[in-house]
Amino acid sequence: MRTLRLLGFGFVLYLKMYSQSAFDGLLAVLWPLFFSTVVFFMYGAGGDDPAILAYAALGAAVMGVWTATSVPASSALQRQRWQGTLELLAAAPAHFGAVLLPMTIATATIGLYCIAATLLWSRFLFGIALAVADPLVFVAAIAATILSIGMLGFLMAVSFVRYRTSWAIGAAAEYPVWLICGFLVPVALLPDWVRPISHALPITEVIDSLRSAVLRDAAFADTGHRVATMLAVGAGIGAVAVLLLHLTLRNARRTGRMGQF
Repeated sequence: MRTLRLLGFGFVLYLKMYSQSAFDGLLAVLWPLFFSTVVFFMYGAGGDDPAILAYAALGAAVMGVWTATSVPASSALQRQRWQGTLELLAAAPAHFGAVLLPMTIATATIGLYCIAATLLWSRFLFGIALAVADPLVFVAAIAATILSIGMLGFLMAVSFVRYRTSWAIGAAAEYPVWLICGFLVPVALLPDWVRPISHALPITEVIDSLRSAVLRDAAFADTGHRVATMLAVGAGIGAVAVLLLHLTLRNARRTGRMGQF
């Protein structure tokens, strides 16, 4: 119960901080509008098929979630180092993973605005109406989207902590994921050697589950299977991140170089 309380408190705290940040908050407002506008003009040049434009709208919506997560999550521990709180958090009695995970889940939650803004922008500016056959399935897919992308951000935060320019690594990972995971281009059109990488990332299932709920009139069982797959892959990524965090902390304590953790 104490761990759950810590996770909940940390999530609310970091969500307030990120939503009021001049960098994260302002860009989170502008990103989805830029992305969706470019995507709609690009796809609209090939015709006015509503299904194609809806396909693009959902891809642009998740683009905003990933962008709102990749750079802030990658530099989450770097920011704590800059603020002089990293060593204090690592030495706290609570497990450091329970302190770090709310940071990345909060950044992914900021992406909810990106989804809402993109879909509203597409509806009122471009006239693209998404008919959600089963709102419950769609909401479940969005919740799984936030959790799975937050878990991936958790792994990125742990993996990049030793790099002084971790934010730049997160930015560099932003655009390849757009392509590999099928944000704008179907995974089936990618080279054969890329597809295993695509399916190893939960974001690919994120896109498929949202599109299934809207474009394919999918049954709850079908989309539920995709959501379960997302959560399972996300849990696996979280477990790897916790193990990596444990090894990194143990090494830092053994060598006495917490300042370079």
